[in-house]
This record gives sequence, C-alpha cells and structure tokens, in this order.
Amino acid sequence: MLKDLLEKRNCFKLVCGAGNEDAIEVEKLVTLYAKAGCRFFDLSAKEEIIDAAKSGILKSGVKDAYLCVSVGIKGDPHISKAQIDYEKCIGCGKCDEICPNNAIIYHKVKNMKCIGCGKCAKVCSKGAISYTSENIDLNIVLPSLIEKGIDCIELHAMGTDEEDILSKWETINKLYTGMVSICTSHGKISDEAMIKRIKRMLNYRSPYTTIIQADGFPMSGGRDDYKTTLQAVATAEIVQNENLPVYLMLSGGTNTKTAELASLCGIKFNGVAVGSYARKIVREQIDCEDFLENPVIFEKALIKAEKLVQSVQF
Repeated sequence: MLKDLLEKRNCFKLVCGAGNEDAIEVEKLVTLYAKAGCRFFDLSAKEEIIDAAKSGILKSGVKDAYLCVSVGIKGDPHISKAQIDYEKCIGCGKCDEICPNNAIIYHKVKNMKCIGCGKCAKVCSKGAISYTSENIDLNIVLPSLIEKGIDCIELHAMGTDEEDILSKWETINKLYTGMVSICTSHGKISDEAMIKRIKRMLNYRSPYTTIIQADGFPMSGGRDDYKTTLQAVATAEIVQNENLPVYLMLSGGTNTKTAELASLCGIKFNGVAVGSYARKIVREQIDCEDFLENPVIFEKALIKAEKLVQSVQF
C-alpha cells in the first residue's frame, strides 16, 4: 500500500509534470525511474497518461508502483500553457533554448509538452509570452481516472483563490476515498495563511490519509545544489512545526541534496518529490526515439536515475 511506502520515510516520487501530456515521454520516464527504484509517480490527470504510466510500469517489471494524478485551480502554473503573441515575437529563439521540456520549437508551443514553468516568459525581451489555464470540472475528469485505478489525487492548493481551492477539495473528497495530497507553497500567501488553509482542508480528512507536499520553489529544480533546494526544506519546516497528522513530502527545487539538507535541519520527511531535475538529467537519452529499445542509451540514463533515487534512500 502507498501508506506503507510513505511510512518507510524514504519515498522517492517522480513528478512527470501535471501539465505534461506527452504520453510517449511519460511512458519512457516511468519505465526508467521504476527500474531505478521509484515506486510513486505523479501524472497529468488524463486517461491516456495513466495508460502510458501503466505501460511503463509493466515494461519495467515492477509490481508495487503507485500512481497519483495532479489537478489545480485556474491560474496554477503547473497546469498553465505558454502562448506566444506573434505580433510581438521577433523570432530570437531564446524561448526555444530555455525551455526545459522541449515544448517550444521554432517559436511554436507544443501544448502537450508545456509544463507552465515560466522560464520562456522570463527570457522574452518583448513580452510576447503569456500563460493560459483551463478551469476543469473535476466531477467530469476524476471518475474515469478513479475507475482506471489510481492511488492518490493531488490538489495544487496555491494562489489566493480560497473559494476555488476549497470547492475543488470538497469535490475530490466526495469522489475519492483514497490517499490525497495537498501541494502547497507560501509564495503568494503568508506562512500563517498557508497553515490556516491546510488545517481547514484537513477537517475533511482522517489522520494520516493526507500528504502535504511542501513546494518550496515550484518547478525550479534545474541545478543540483543546496541553495536550489533550500526553500523546499524551509517550507517543510513550517508544516512540520504544526505537528499535523499528515505525511510530509518535499518538492520544488528538489535534487540529490534535498534529503541530506532536510535531515541536517531535523525535518522528519516521508519522501521527496522530484520533477524538473529528474527529467533534466535524462533528457538527452529520453529524447532518443529508440530509448526503450536501445540498451546502451537506456543504461546511461538508468545510472543517473538510480543515483537520484538513492539520494532519498540514504
């Protein structure tokens, strides 16, 4: 059971990306990281992505893997997609170069690969890039995913729209009786407001049926150093200090240094969720069309993936 995995306090969660709708890439990532020792996978809330992840698990030969689907409120960067205003765009190519998910090619956005990280907008000198997000109806989306077989639903409870967050949280709890996760950050609200929100959401839950994913600096894990992961540890400490009956997962800027730094700081975490960094280190191999058939390429990526997974299980 997922609960058992979390209670071992060394759970590694691969974040494929809430906005990552590239089924081929997801299948590759899940196959690779399952082989590397990962047993918990975070996915876009799409049926074809669940199918791709299950195919990856089957190819890896792993039996005890768990799937989580992520949903968010309108405006959540995790489910936002970049769009380019071609009246402003000068074709400089900076957005193509900076995109960590190869979602922009020749100034064209491939929506299924865009994860809403915001990097392209930051390098655009003409302000030609903005973001849009769809406000999905969970009553329509979730039932089919639950029927397919998932082990966790995560709500990205970020931003300032308290009404939307609580409305979606109520819907999740009405539709689903399994483990749920609250991905939270204090970026746009105070620490006190974040804790107040979490406690209000926990009123819907029994003890230890909820994961709090402390997202220090969302989608910032491009580097493997202590500074990058510092905010994840700091956010986790804020949650830990409240002694809540939850499982604690670190995310946002996570890398091979996260578990070490969290342990040094006295954080009693149950796991570490890694997305940007986990995808970045194997990007060269994953992008090869014959990745799953070429043992040389696969093994090269596997060595990197195993090192990352083992960094949580020291």
